[in-house]
Amino acid sequence: MVLRFMPFSYSHFEISDRSTLRLATLPDFLLQRIDRDLTVPVNRQIYQVVREAILSQVLPVGMKLPSSRDLANELNMSRNTVMHAYEQLIAEGYLETRSGSGTFIADTVPDQIANAAKNSPVSSSGKEKSMLSERGAKLIRHAGVCELQWGAFMPGVPDVTMFPNKIWARLQNKVWRRSRAHLLTYDNGGGYMPLREAIAEYLRAARSVNCTAEQVMITTGIHQSIDLVAKLLGENGNKAWVENPCYWGTRSVLQSQGIEPVPIQVDQEGMQLLAPDLRNPPRFIFVTPSHQYPLGVVMSLSRRRMLLEYAAANDAWIIEDDYDSEFRYGSRPLASLQGMDTHDRVLYMGTFSKTMFPGLRIGFLVVPEGLSKAFATGLSELYRGGQISTQAVLTDFIKEGYFTSYIRRMRVVYAERLRLLTEAIKGNFGDAIIITGSDAGLHLALKLPDGCEDYLISEQAMKAGIIARPLSRYYMNPETAVHGLLLGYGCVPDEEIGPAFDKLAKIIKASIRKNI
Repeated sequence: MVLRFMPFSYSHFEISDRSTLRLATLPDFLLQRIDRDLTVPVNRQIYQVVREAILSQVLPVGMKLPSSRDLANELNMSRNTVMHAYEQLIAEGYLETRSGSGTFIADTVPDQIANAAKNSPVSSSGKEKSMLSERGAKLIRHAGVCELQWGAFMPGVPDVTMFPNKIWARLQNKVWRRSRAHLLTYDNGGGYMPLREAIAEYLRAARSVNCTAEQVMITTGIHQSIDLVAKLLGENGNKAWVENPCYWGTRSVLQSQGIEPVPIQVDQEGMQLLAPDLRNPPRFIFVTPSHQYPLGVVMSLSRRRMLLEYAAANDAWIIEDDYDSEFRYGSRPLASLQGMDTHDRVLYMGTFSKTMFPGLRIGFLVVPEGLSKAFATGLSELYRGGQISTQAVLTDFIKEGYFTSYIRRMRVVYAERLRLLTEAIKGNFGDAIIITGSDAGLHLALKLPDGCEDYLISEQAMKAGIIARPLSRYYMNPETAVHGLLLGYGCVPDEEIGPAFDKLAKIIKASIRKNI
């Protein structure tokens, strides 16, 4: 706990030559700020009040403080209480004792810094310059993170209330009972090997990914996977093709590493490469071929083959984000792009945030065999991985069959919620609003009629307690962006879907009427 006190000036004290404080003033000052009813010990409160007064230069350098005995008498408390506070301040360098003279405020500011502070010019605008770098300011300015992470209609969030907590707890207890030092220390590169083996086996069977356990890197999720790829394979100033629209986090991470995202338009077959694009090969190509985010389209076979051949011919790296691949309704999950790669140009990444729960913070990155050792070393060097015990629990969850059975169960749940949301949309608008991405994943997209501003609808919906992410914010160029809404249904109970959308529909209809 940090104690806070109102600003005060030197006039509150009677100071002679700024070196001696009259004994009657410091006790009064402390008594105004010490609360004996707090759970924070009184000696700690004295320490914090005096420390902050010194740091704010209200108590000047060289000023003499009352003896611990005198101050304790004035405060009507034990001398030990004051002594403990003084001793801590002396140990940290805020106070100094002089033999035969007493206790004084120590000089803790070097002359060079003090002089620089006195001579620093005041900004003509009267405002401090931003402490953020240009890159940092841009990142914050264009941040896409939402304050709310749960409720209708937050996209990309699973129903964590249906997760089998009892099974997880039992597996966790079993891991802790057999816990050894290797489960409690840092990861030595790549992640917990049994988990890497389990993921490799699952990906080979379910996603047609060609990999061994050594090629699987355990990360904290998609953001860290992208960050690792950018740092180990990219250089400042490199370009990366990204789908337009695309997941905002991809752009943010790339830009934070000095890599320039180049938007490539998406149509019904996925990333649409035109002749001008092909004449300028990038270092990276980021795609979500099995379920494009946020539009939900599937990349055609011809586009997949073209991308693979182009990357091989131009020494480019394809980063495949297998977003929501497990949740397809009416058809089997599609094979990965990585499984078609014969040139070792694809890095494949995924996460358990959607299939299990976001707070787990475990993802994976599959790299070509020739990069596996370097990436394992880089991952350990840059991020000092851990959570090995949690990885051990996840390993058992997968190997004992709970993961695949949970996926099957949730696929049925989400398919029903998709049906309910689609019916609610049709019931309010018929065919007047186009729905995309409604055959997979945890969200769908609505294309709004011309003239409707999606970000205004989104703001009004938020005031009504409804989350509706504006589609236009996923485009890099706002002038050419398509206006629509992303509606997630994964974390919305069945009975709340219809009433929640009816509220949103009223806001959308009001916007449509306004633009007629």
